[in-house]
Amino acid sequence: MPDQLKTSLSKASATSRALLPIAAVGVTAALAVASASSVEPGEVAVRVNNLTGAQQAVTQPGFLLELPLIHTVHILHAAPQTFSMKGKSNVGPLTVRALTVRASDGSNFHFDEFTLIFQLNGDESIQAIADAGREDGYLAWMKPYARSILRDEFGRESTIDVSDPSNYHEAGQRAKARLNELLGPHGITVTQVVTPRPSFTPEYEAAIEQRNALGNQLEVIRSDLARAETERNRKLAEVDQIKNKTIQEKRAEMESTLATSVAHQAEIKRETDTYRIGKFGEGQARLSAATQRARELTGQLDAQYAARKAEIEAFRTQPVERVMERLGERLKGVTVQIQPYADDATPSRILLEQ
Repeated sequence: MPDQLKTSLSKASATSRALLPIAAVGVTAALAVASASSVEPGEVAVRVNNLTGAQQAVTQPGFLLELPLIHTVHILHAAPQTFSMKGKSNVGPLTVRALTVRASDGSNFHFDEFTLIFQLNGDESIQAIADAGREDGYLAWMKPYARSILRDEFGRESTIDVSDPSNYHEAGQRAKARLNELLGPHGITVTQVVTPRPSFTPEYEAAIEQRNALGNQLEVIRSDLARAETERNRKLAEVDQIKNKTIQEKRAEMESTLATSVAHQAEIKRETDTYRIGKFGEGQARLSAATQRARELTGQLDAQYAARKAEIEAFRTQPVERVMERLGERLKGVTVQIQPYADDATPSRILLEQ
């Protein structure tokens, strides 16, 4: 073989050996891209290792490596979904015929459209596949649970009670709690129960409308009563205010009158005390003068008494002539008329008239 040909073959062999690693990397990259699964927002993936049986839940969007024959990747829808019950027939796993309920009083009512909003829990997607199979098999849990539980919870209410929005909203919340209790182990959560107004027969609808009208009238009456009560309280408050004002004015007037009377009473008492003290002083002075005068008169009387007594004592020792003489002095100037008479034929004594 010529040397030139050998040199060419050697260069070609060297070039081929240099390109082999690049080709291997390119083939590997192409296989990786071809074996990768894309997880979109609102989706979760479960990657199963076919050799070990290990399962991995992937909840973040992005690319997920899936080696041929080694890995199996299941993509599940995890965004919020709507389960509707409306119409007269089943359309699919998420749209079934309308819900009819038998009330506790034996009558029937139905919902034109009942909606449940639910979603798959991404962290529990492995359990969802284990219970319901691949892809969207978990949706099969919604129909039997939703219909039976909604019928049960709304069936506890009577037709009268269920026509009240507060009552059927409460029933919807009870149904939501029971649905989550039963669907939670399968990786499903009901986030919202859209509770519509139930529908009844035309006769019963008319009765409900009439009752609602009466209820509105009752509310108007209650509102009027409340307004009247408020007005009454306002009037009473005004009357109390006027009464309290009058009482305060009367009290102030009476207190002023009392203060004036007390001052007048004090003035009168002061004047009375002054008068009493003055009169008492005058009385004391008069008493003292009268006492002194009485003492003087007593002395005079005692002196006159002693003189008379002495004179009487002196008369006792005087002879009759002297007494008669003194008696004559006393009777001097007095005319005495003596008329003697006799009242019998042989008078034994002389009687005097006048």
